[in-house]
Amino acid sequence: MTHATLIPPHQKMKSGYAAPKKPSKKEFKDTRIALLATRWNVEVVEALLAGAAACLKDWGVPDENIEVLYAPGAYELPLAASAILASGRFDGVVALGAVIRGDTPHFDFVAGECARGLMDVQLAICRPVGFGVLTVNTPEQAFERCAPGKTNKGYECAAAVLEMLRLTRHVIGAPTAEGA
Repeated sequence: MTHATLIPPHQKMKSGYAAPKKPSKKEFKDTRIALLATRWNVEVVEALLAGAAACLKDWGVPDENIEVLYAPGAYELPLAASAILASGRFDGVVALGAVIRGDTPHFDFVAGECARGLMDVQLAICRPVGFGVLTVNTPEQAFERCAPGKTNKGYECAAAVLEMLRLTRHVIGAPTAEGA
């Protein structure tokens, strides 16, 4: 029996998320995070940045350990993330942007290469790079995903980066940027 057979056909269901344990008060006090944003779809990206910043605050990352940096667009995010992590100044990158489908195949190339590139960066450097790049069909879908609160995709992306930092530190003792 698959999960699909358990959901009545008349109900739309997003998969549930089992939140990780809450951080201790000082768990992320020395963590340095880069919020890397694109310059396209500014209103959406600014809302994603606000969500990511709220998460970092909720998880105890001090404001002085957060830096906001910008790349021209989603296609450029992988190189920017690679340079940021190669600098040794950051423990992780929260990559944020919005690619909205248009009338040409441009969306497919930009969204796919951005996702692949960000994955390649985190695997090569063994530091988390969060994929907070919305890939949506309409502006309305983008705005639904960046509303204030814990379901803001910027918030979720930052939480994923911190959770992966927790995991890598536990498994391989990955150092903090300050200890690198």
